[in-house]
Amino acid sequence: MKKAALHNLGCKVNAYETEAMQELLEKNGYEIVPFKEGADVYVVNTCTVTNIADRKSRQMLHKARKMNPDAIVVATGCYVQTENQEVDDCIDIVIGNNKKKDIVEILKQYEEERERTTDLIDIGHTKEYENLHLSRTGEHTRAYIKVQDGCNQFCSYCIIPYARGRVRSRAKEDVIEEVKTLAANGYKEVVLTGIHLSSYGVDIEDNLLSLILAVHEVDGIHRIRLGSLEPGIITEEFVRTISALPKVCPHFHLSLQSGCNATLRRMNRRYTAEEYAAKCQLLRKYFAHPALTTDVITGFPGETPEEFEESRAFVDSMDFYETHIFKYSRREGTKAAVMPDQVPEQIKAERSKVLIALSEEKQSRFEEELIGTTQEVLMEEAIEREDGIWRIGHTKEYVKIGYKTEKNLANQLINVEIESRLQIIH
Repeated sequence: MKKAALHNLGCKVNAYETEAMQELLEKNGYEIVPFKEGADVYVVNTCTVTNIADRKSRQMLHKARKMNPDAIVVATGCYVQTENQEVDDCIDIVIGNNKKKDIVEILKQYEEERERTTDLIDIGHTKEYENLHLSRTGEHTRAYIKVQDGCNQFCSYCIIPYARGRVRSRAKEDVIEEVKTLAANGYKEVVLTGIHLSSYGVDIEDNLLSLILAVHEVDGIHRIRLGSLEPGIITEEFVRTISALPKVCPHFHLSLQSGCNATLRRMNRRYTAEEYAAKCQLLRKYFAHPALTTDVITGFPGETPEEFEESRAFVDSMDFYETHIFKYSRREGTKAAVMPDQVPEQIKAERSKVLIALSEEKQSRFEEELIGTTQEVLMEEAIEREDGIWRIGHTKEYVKIGYKTEKNLANQLINVEIESRLQIIH
């Protein structure tokens, strides 16, 4: 039995695809082993969202080669889709996006011919959705399900549309079949995810709301969580409808990137800060205490002190549960990379610290409001503290909660009274 080791870099979509490739390899007789010395095949699912991601992808490929010089090293994913010539010296097989489903056949061909194999398509012109499937995932209670690929937005800082191609949606019937399989295998929560989830259905005359309604009907699934959304999908009809669905979690990650309109225009984000704020108000109109989270980039080209202050003040006013802060990373091949007035790294770092401190303050305030309430928690794992065994899980808002008990509560939904901040785990 050949041994295969897989390593994932990047987003939840990449993680789903890595687990799907692992399942394909297992079904075809491979033993899955840790990403350490001793494997016969190493598969690295690469990321290219930033220059740092590129570097990590190269490092993991070189590490695989060093761990076993005689192994077959497979590089797949976004980095090799855009930069495959840079990694020629350390890989045997290059598999681009939309070809991961063929990994078993590609490995067989390589073993027969022993010639370097490159399997890339013109990702920018394909209309095919790559069908991958999961029956189990690395997590035991929550399953991420890829329902969409590609992006048509072309934000000025982002390379992903060039690595993933245009929007392609998975057939609703196929999604439901996978959800039913996962429910039958004991999963209680599903997370719908994609490269640009809000665009689901634009290519197949369907939409995300219709998909959510269909998933909601699957027996055995108790929670539906949504991946990152764009402000445009947040309409009165959308929010009113999902707020009436008891399985939908009141946890919404709504991408912002900047609270300054001038910066948003340079980013090609296609909305204003005022429009974004109205979307958050809609969510709070229909959900009592939703956890709103977001992303913000500091030091985007041309961001003046005044623009940063405008963005900071906006973020402050929105009272997000969590704000994920990213220092702008110059990515070759994007419009932003050649924009004038690139911001020095030191200033990016200073601005990042300001927003991180603000985020921590807002997060604490949100969590303190849970003290004295009873929350439904999906239990996932156990940890040992000095004072005993704590069972750990998440509320519907995705707040991590600890519950001290000797009982094994894994994959159970229980009501937990939040008595102190000790129960809120970070």
